[in-house]
Amino acid sequence: VIEKSNTKNFFMSGITDMLVLLILRNEDAYTYDIAKKISNLSDGKLNISLNTLYTVIYKFEEEGYISEYRVFAGKKRMRVYYRLQPSGHERLRFLINEYSKLTDAVKTVFDNIDIKEDDTNDE
Repeated sequence: VIEKSNTKNFFMSGITDMLVLLILRNEDAYTYDIAKKISNLSDGKLNISLNTLYTVIYKFEEEGYISEYRVFAGKKRMRVYYRLQPSGHERLRFLINEYSKLTDAVKTVFDNIDIKEDDTNDE
């Protein structure tokens, strides 16, 4: 069962949180790279602002879900990469489970309501 307050919170930040952790599960990345990967993997349908991503990244660092390290990018510039920590893997599993419950609940509503073709057109 998905509680009302959990659903609202999940819509507000849970999907972005999940996507960031999902990207970092596969490889270490820096913030701009995370944004680019989310956009590319969604065929341009999801474009998350860098400000939003920085908010998520800082929160995850504080919570211990990710750690950072720096790599030279050129002669003087440092690029900050992020790496998923074991607690981040646990958080990702939780978020995927919550997302699955949420999408199953929405699908159940769709299955129980007669949706006409006109309802799904982008006009």
